[in-house]
Amino acid sequence: MIAKKILIVDDSALTRRVLCDIINSDSRYTVGGMANNGIEALHLLEKEKFDGIITDINMPRMGGLEFLKELKKQKREERVMVLSTETSEGARVTMDALELGAVDFIQKPQSAIYSKDQDFITRFFSILEAVVFSNRKASSGIHRNTVVLRPGGMVVKVDNMKVPREGKGNKLVAIASSTGGPKALQSVIPRLPKNLDAPVLIVQHMPVGFTKSLADRLNSMSEVTVTEAVDGEFLEKGHVYISKGGVHMNYEEAGGRGRIKYTDEPSREGVKPCANYMYESLCDSPFHSIVCVVLTGMGHDGTEGIQNLAKKKKTFIIAEDEKSCVVNGMPGSIRATGLVNEVVDLDLVAQSIVANVGVR
Repeated sequence: MIAKKILIVDDSALTRRVLCDIINSDSRYTVGGMANNGIEALHLLEKEKFDGIITDINMPRMGGLEFLKELKKQKREERVMVLSTETSEGARVTMDALELGAVDFIQKPQSAIYSKDQDFITRFFSILEAVVFSNRKASSGIHRNTVVLRPGGMVVKVDNMKVPREGKGNKLVAIASSTGGPKALQSVIPRLPKNLDAPVLIVQHMPVGFTKSLADRLNSMSEVTVTEAVDGEFLEKGHVYISKGGVHMNYEEAGGRGRIKYTDEPSREGVKPCANYMYESLCDSPFHSIVCVVLTGMGHDGTEGIQNLAKKKKTFIIAEDEKSCVVNGMPGSIRATGLVNEVVDLDLVAQSIVANVGVR
């Protein structure tokens, strides 16, 4: 197997050296070039072909966002991993980078010691694999519709959807997503009507500090209210709750009402939050039925949880179609169980959700 060539773009010599050592430790990859900023990187791309790019955001002359804009303008095929910081500003800018086409991000190692941490290395290679082997058409946004800011015209028409396919009853929507998920959610959540007849729970695999920025971004685009879920808050219909990073989001009953409960079990499927916990916490819930949605992502999270949920509750399971997935791991895993009721293109996921829960 020929090693995949990776381009590193960062103005820090230490970061370049650290990433170079990590990448070259895996025979599947090799560092094919390094650049101090976006301008130097573009010059290298004119001369050589790379299989993936890792870029910092804050760089002199041309930063990461400008670099991503130029890659998009040139319609280049190379996929990108972004190096992010833990600050709130870093989280906001990371959301911008994902909108511009970056496949995923990893928090920038602050020292050579941290970069040797096995959890960091495992996550790094998981993301790099997604970057190099992702669905290029899906991750570049080719043929995807653009969802405009509220009150735009992309919201699902609901005139004939007041009685959902599964009949009347109290319902809930539970969504799992990972690599490519932030952008995929922008094709789903802004299309939901504000009078959706169900609350929506989302587990998106992201580190601590980034889920609030994702929620704020989606809220600015949507008719439904989107927030980072707060421990103990009661669920409301037409409200979307995104799990915090670093903890597991569960459902629990309190005084005859459903609310958010965070727990701190170890990572499961290598992720925290893990959608399996969310789905399993719904097994004894009072909902008439639960619409489970699995979007793009590496790995198998969601499959075991949905299988366990389906044994105890009436479910309607929607999986994103492989052609529109950035990474087909999670949707492919749930499809392989034979439990899936619908396999739909990303642009039709919201329509399927509305058809199954209705509006108030």
